[in-house]
Amino acid sequence: MINKNYNYFLTYFITSAYNINNFPEDNGIEIAFTGYSNTGKSSALNVLTNQKRLSYVSKKPGRTQLINFFEVEKGHRLVDLPGYGYANAPKKIKQKWCNHLNKYLQTRNCLKGLVMLIDIRYPIKTLDNKMITWIIKNKIPLLILLSKADKLSFNQRKLQLNIIQKKMLLLMSDIQVECFSSLKKIGVLKLSQKLNIWFNSIYKT
Repeated sequence: MINKNYNYFLTYFITSAYNINNFPEDNGIEIAFTGYSNTGKSSALNVLTNQKRLSYVSKKPGRTQLINFFEVEKGHRLVDLPGYGYANAPKKIKQKWCNHLNKYLQTRNCLKGLVMLIDIRYPIKTLDNKMITWIIKNKIPLLILLSKADKLSFNQRKLQLNIIQKKMLLLMSDIQVECFSSLKKIGVLKLSQKLNIWFNSIYKT
């Protein structure tokens, strides 16, 4: 088995897709980033790849309506999914985004891992719980990043991390949970290490 460290600094944008017909060919390995709007998905991708504007960062939650695809190297892609829980969006727009997200998650055979960002300052929300339950049911590997960890003290971060880890254990899952901050670069190394493991799975027999 080959174990390779990927150079995420070389990641580049491929395309944005509004519906399933615009997705890239369903091969290789994709790892998608998901979570509520304004939890820092775009910022996580930018700090991972050391690029300030690889993924657009908006101050308005729900601004990203498209599914954005980025290539680390041939056949190895990162995907920025539309944020859910966008309270200020019209109902019809919410439904469209929800449909696109569902189609991606349910039909994409090359999806081999999900990175979910949850704001460390708040309890896990209803949609997060539903998403985690669905992910476990469909046996998709999951990494939870407790974003904006720089907003809390070390002890507060540790306390919240323990709470979420215990919750995952109650779900009978081995989901990895890590504190994360794009600003202070907390957890970036652990994120890249997990991505390496998932991307290396293409070589396993």
